[in-house]
Amino acid sequence: MKKKLLSLLFLVVPMLTFAQEKGLDQKIDQAFGNATGWFVNFIFYQIDFGGGVKVYWVLFPLILGATYFTFYFKLINFRGFFTSINIVRGKYDEIDHHESMVGAGDATPGGDAIETIAVEGHEGEVSHFQALTAALSATVGLGNIAGVAIAVSIGGAGATFWMIVAGLLGMASKFVECTLGVKYRDIAEDGTVYGGPMYYLTKGLKSKGLGRLGKVLAALFAIFVIGGSFGGGNMFQVNQAFQLVENITGGEASFIHGKGWLFGLVMAVLVGIVIIGGIKKIAKVTDKIVPFMVVIYVAASLFVIIANYDMIGSAFAQIFNGAFSPEGVAGGAIGVLVQGFRRAAFSNEAGVGSASIAHSAVKTKYAASEGMVALLEPFIDTVVVCTMTALVLVITGNVTSANAGLNDAQAILLTSGAFESAISWFPYVLTVAVVLFAFSTMISWSYYGFQGWAYLFGRTKKMEYTYKLIFCLFVVVGAAASLGSVIGFSDAMIFAMMVPNMIGLVILAPKVKKELSKFMTAIRTSKS
Repeated sequence: MKKKLLSLLFLVVPMLTFAQEKGLDQKIDQAFGNATGWFVNFIFYQIDFGGGVKVYWVLFPLILGATYFTFYFKLINFRGFFTSINIVRGKYDEIDHHESMVGAGDATPGGDAIETIAVEGHEGEVSHFQALTAALSATVGLGNIAGVAIAVSIGGAGATFWMIVAGLLGMASKFVECTLGVKYRDIAEDGTVYGGPMYYLTKGLKSKGLGRLGKVLAALFAIFVIGGSFGGGNMFQVNQAFQLVENITGGEASFIHGKGWLFGLVMAVLVGIVIIGGIKKIAKVTDKIVPFMVVIYVAASLFVIIANYDMIGSAFAQIFNGAFSPEGVAGGAIGVLVQGFRRAAFSNEAGVGSASIAHSAVKTKYAASEGMVALLEPFIDTVVVCTMTALVLVITGNVTSANAGLNDAQAILLTSGAFESAISWFPYVLTVAVVLFAFSTMISWSYYGFQGWAYLFGRTKKMEYTYKLIFCLFVVVGAAASLGSVIGFSDAMIFAMMVPNMIGLVILAPKVKKELSKFMTAIRTSKS
């Protein structure tokens, strides 16, 4: 299979070179944009509130849903925080004990071996920590570095405050969707786990007498997640990573200038090697990359902040004053709030449903235990990493309206420059971090897209390799071509996932409450 993959990747390179010479990618992009523009415009339609304040309508269900879940589950995002950390640490492994099913199948080293699956009720493939890092790898990345720079440039330092608020609220949405992901997952005979909104929409809504609605919503979600995996979870990532590498190595004078296909080919081979192994292989990679890169990024941020310790008080004053009485930024107070909420929602994807696919593969017998673990995700992604980026930008004086029109690649360079002011060599480390973040995002989104693909087209090996091959080809295309409309369309598909998902979450919230009660009772019993 790996030989076939390499052969096809090498075949596509000459075609891409020809396409670049003839401007074919631009023609395809224009035609695609004309055909799909209506969908993109609908998903990213902005409601005009006057005074320069325009709000994406998709933010309303995401934020309102997160607020509703926060109160419905009695502030689980705060009450359950330390319990969540203890679950990841393994403190409650005794009540969630697993034994292997020895003799239930032939051992498959490195594969999805049935021996690794738990006896007690509900099997899984990865640990709590691995599920968390696999999901985090899909959200921690370019949005935390570039997106935050754009948000604070438009909304000022005050956007940081609202970004933190939205991140804290989003923890409740993650808890709900990831609990449901485990509760309604499917386990194949070989022990492979299939989970996510496709399954809890189908099974969960059927249990509520809404079977037909569940099937329609699940099919829509599956289509959207496949589209999102090819674009926002793949092409956009590799395209932005290549642009940064090209910029940091000399721009037009760079040795890789105009060789996006070569960068894409290398990334495609590396992605292909990992994703062919399934979620276990993906988790083994992400549980090393994600903690390592997050620690380095946060440590560097703290270094910049401490190096400018005399400005910390001023930075926090700017953030709080800007959150409630902003001056000279787009849209005034509401504009600042919107920028903060938008960045948080676009970064941690709470309510979109994607993360529940990775969390579904966990080894546990209590669905709510993984929901608790998942609520740490928006905290790490938004409250920690995004806030660190914002603080570095505020302290180094990079929050100016002159930067409001930056694209993602330029915004990464702005953040890079902010770090460089305190750590001269850090732009090179940041470049490596961006490439690794892009890589880890791609491998996790390949898993999300494959789960949607398997739901629609079946779980055969032929279908699996077809999807993974297409995904790897899109890595090369994404690095080499200028397909703005294609990426815009796929971004719209990621946020379209929110529509069927949020409907399911609200309807199934009482089921989650029962699962939470069951798990908390088990914890209390173990202590007594």
